[in-house]
Amino acid sequence: MNTPVVRFAPSPTGRLHIGNARPALLNALFARRNGGRLILRFDDTDKERSRAEYADAIVTDLAWLGVEPDLTVRQSDRIPLYDKAADRLRAQGRLYACYETEDELDRRRKRQAARGLPPIYDRAALKLTEAERQAFEAEGRRPHWRFLLDHRTVEWDDLVRGPCHIDGASLSDPVLVRADGSYLYTLPSVVDDVDLGVTHVIRGEDHVTNTAVQIQIIEALAGAAKVPAFGHHNLLTTASGEGLSKRLGHLSLGSLREQGVEPLAVAALAVLVGSAEAVRPVRSLDELAQLVDIARLSRAPARFDEAELHALNAKVLHHLEYADVRDRLAARGAPDGEAFWLAIRGNCAVFADVGGWSAVVTGPLAPVVEDPAFCAAAAAVLPPEPWDANTWAAWTKNVAQDTGRKGKALFMPLRLALTGLDHGPELKALLPLIGRARALARLNGETA
Repeated sequence: MNTPVVRFAPSPTGRLHIGNARPALLNALFARRNGGRLILRFDDTDKERSRAEYADAIVTDLAWLGVEPDLTVRQSDRIPLYDKAADRLRAQGRLYACYETEDELDRRRKRQAARGLPPIYDRAALKLTEAERQAFEAEGRRPHWRFLLDHRTVEWDDLVRGPCHIDGASLSDPVLVRADGSYLYTLPSVVDDVDLGVTHVIRGEDHVTNTAVQIQIIEALAGAAKVPAFGHHNLLTTASGEGLSKRLGHLSLGSLREQGVEPLAVAALAVLVGSAEAVRPVRSLDELAQLVDIARLSRAPARFDEAELHALNAKVLHHLEYADVRDRLAARGAPDGEAFWLAIRGNCAVFADVGGWSAVVTGPLAPVVEDPAFCAAAAAVLPPEPWDANTWAAWTKNVAQDTGRKGKALFMPLRLALTGLDHGPELKALLPLIGRARALARLNGETA
């Protein structure tokens, strides 16, 4: 395989959400797995809805996921290329002028439906005489432009779905240029794929029908040799099967980031759900890239469950090594050292929980002393430092012998006094981090 080139092509008309993360990551991971390149292409020809702040947010969200494109382009900077391509298609007779209004087209479709016919454009514009065209122009009408499809079957071997075919006769000639001269999605996308050398188009299955049209346009502009490989993956839906959209603001990547969700949790769930691999925690995108084979994606909808995301988030944290989080711990002012992370990571649902466990270790912390006499007896046999992972067992054995307590009656009062909580990491790991001075003060009911 030559160096693969893939692209992620969002419209900067809103924030990326978990559903958008799927194609972004599938393309990025395909490039990683195969030593390829990723292009970020902003489909921003819709001047009314495209916003610079959305484009900036998309770059931020992708960087948070760990997706760093090799090249970024904006379609708004490439209009001359599309003009040139449109002129070539006109010269070939493949792009033809149409003068129907939306109302006229809608009435025509309704008449076809009433007769039991598919709502396919009847190519009436091809039958217009020069006089009729001039009459429309005199009325002030400006044409929109349709691509003349060959009525033949277009076939391709889909990277996800296998052999696919669509009969061009079953499709309407697509509008490529609006009456105001602006371009719809199709022509700029095709021109960019050819010009930028895109070798693999990996996108959602909602684009399957577009593929037959785009293959014909590519062949008309650049020849069959320039047609990329296409792969159409299943889409993420809600747990109940509904489509995801930008309206679900709490599922935007920015919102998930603010909730403390780990990017690796988002990435793993976004691409592993609906695949042959079980959803699991990963430590890096490189690891995830080796798990994801787009040829083994399911054809069924990939159901996204928020509860599963948050459960996976905790598992991701539990699997991260100290080297993975050293800088993040330092940024939060957490105790330095691997022992702290290994002690508390299993009790973190989000990374922000580090702050609470840091306070337990370093204080000041108000202890919960429900039985002062018992805690005083425990303090009396608190061993000298240095402490290690064996200190807790040796100490509590002595406390048990002196007090006659065992089980929960022995351990819970000590946990409450030492941590102020009735749950948490194993105290054999926490006790050496708390240290003798703080432990003694807390057992005596002092804030430390």
